[in-house]
Amino acid sequence: MNIEQTRREIEQKLGQVPGWMAQMPDGALEGFWANARDFWLADTQIPGKYKELIGIALAGATRCRYCALFHTEIARVYGATDAEIAEASAMAATTMAGSTFINAQQIDYDEFRRETMEIVQYVKNQSMAQTQTDSTRPAAH
Repeated sequence: MNIEQTRREIEQKLGQVPGWMAQMPDGALEGFWANARDFWLADTQIPGKYKELIGIALAGATRCRYCALFHTEIARVYGATDAEIAEASAMAATTMAGSTFINAQQIDYDEFRRETMEIVQYVKNQSMAQTQTDSTRPAAH
């Protein structure tokens, strides 16, 4: 595909070639668009609404107001509620807080990994125990 075909395809998908994309060097635009078209905008394992919620969280973590605006509005197009958008933002904040602390304290990675795997096993065991308890209860009438 040449650059003019790329621009036409962008316009067909987005209704225009946004000014910031038009400013990209041709090779960069072609590569960016191929990734956007074939992953971000494509039907993949992750539904579009979830991709946009991830985009919102990442925009908050990177402090990008452009991405925050774009991904928030497209998430709404995909049906995201204000509560889901707020939760994605809060999840990013919680992750960033933990990450900042762990990295600043220079926590030993091998110890962190061991503890994480123990937590995962504990949560699995709790989930299995709850499932077994639920399956032995008589059905409500």
